[in-house]
Amino acid sequence: MKIRELLASIVLAIALAGCGAADVVMNGLSYSKAVETDLEKTTGVKPDVGFNWRNGSFQTVTVTFPRLLAGRSLDELAGNLREIVTKEFKEAPDKIVLAFEFGK
Repeated sequence: MKIRELLASIVLAIALAGCGAADVVMNGLSYSKAVETDLEKTTGVKPDVGFNWRNGSFQTVTVTFPRLLAGRSLDELAGNLREIVTKEFKEAPDKIVLAFEFGK
């Protein structure tokens, strides 16, 4: 039984190795950290970046800033965000969610 499981794992790994899906799943944390770093350089504020992968589809990247960014339009920020996310994750998600935290 163990040999069958091992063979199934090897076949799955080989099948996934050739596609970008495996790359995003396996390297997603480093990609999200790279997005945080790039956005901090661009905006001066470090956001939290998360991503969601479901059923073989790169669905969502969520970027949450700790406060509103003064002096930046949402259009400008959204454009920068879309470009950086696509560059660092090496593919575009189905959607990008941009959020701002508000304290008490």
